[in-house]
Amino acid sequence: MAYCYPAQGDWSEEDYLELSQKHRVELADGCIEVLPMATIFHQLLADYLHSLLKNYLATAAPPEHRRGRALFAPLPVRLASRRFRDPDVVYLRPERLKELHGQPDGADLVVEIVSEGKENRDRDLVTKRAEYAAAGIEEYWIVDPESRSVTVLMLDLATRSQYHEHGVFATGSVATSVLLPGFTVNVTDLFAQADGASV
Repeated sequence: MAYCYPAQGDWSEEDYLELSQKHRVELADGCIEVLPMATIFHQLLADYLHSLLKNYLATAAPPEHRRGRALFAPLPVRLASRRFRDPDVVYLRPERLKELHGQPDGADLVVEIVSEGKENRDRDLVTKRAEYAAAGIEEYWIVDPESRSVTVLMLDLATRSQYHEHGVFATGSVATSVLLPGFTVNVTDLFAQADGASV
């Protein structure tokens, strides 16, 4: 079956986009990375965050952000040539919504919910942190079920190539956005949404 697909390193954007319609995969320098299957817990967190962001945009966002959109995976985001990532939740400013029948070039805010396992943790905490910063994504939220925390990273405006921590928010605190004034997430409530689903 492997012979039906391009060799690692030889994947084009067209090959990737055809495959990503059937599987949750990402493209990194011509290599396919297969993502872990989402769990119910993971999806409950993503759904809650997407709902909060969508509600914020509809009711509380400043006018310049109100016409933007909160979307969710699967939606591959082009970061660079032969590099796509598929954030769990993404915010796109209105100007990124001009071509609705394709994938967005970059994003303005992305959220990743860390999956279990060292490879997945390294991808979200290290690799994607560097890639999202290099792509100019202004704000990156990392939701970590293992530590029950939300890390909010802001793009350094001087270098525009690395992040600094706006904050690491644990249970009992409220995560805040810099890019989207007034957008907040109560970390205790976030994890309670998933914890309480089976009750």
